[in-house]
Formats: sequence, structure tokens, C-alpha cells
Amino acid sequence: MAVEVVYRSSRDLERLFMDKAEADRHDKMLELAELLADVLKKAVPSLDDKQVEDAGIYMAKNRDIFAKAFKSQPDALNELLTATADTAEQA
Repeated sequence: MAVEVVYRSSRDLERLFMDKAEADRHDKMLELAELLADVLKKAVPSLDDKQVEDAGIYMAKNRDIFAKAFKSQPDALNELLTATADTAEQA
């Protein structure tokens, strides 16, 4: 009988991870997404909860690209635009 160690995200109890570092990264991403959603909701009150949650998660998942864009490299966002266009073409 084999024993497996799995890790659960404290913010997403449905997800299990085989690696503690991966679970920690996921938790940090969700924490950032929640804060981003709060800021977006305050900045644009007309957005509904689902929209701010989706936008927060999207921005948190792509934080490295947004960080480059905010550090005087706005062209970094082209990577997201290209990925979005590729996804739309595949659908």
C-alpha cells in the first residue's frame, strides 16, 4: 500500500497539489486576485462580482506580464493580446 502526500490550498479547498511550493504559489495567486478584485470593484463600481473576480484572477495569473507593462514596457501586454487572439481562433 502506497502513501501519497498531497497539499491543499487554504483558499481553494477543491484543489490538491503534489508539491507544497505549488500549493503555496496557488494560494498567493488567489490572495493577489482577491486584492485586485477589491481594487477593481472600488475603481469601477458598475462591475458585478463575477466580473471583478474573473479580472482579478486573470491579472494575478498574468502578474509577471502586467509587472513588465507597469515598469515602462507596455508592449509586454501584446503577449496577452496574442494569446487571447489565438484562443479565440481555436474556438
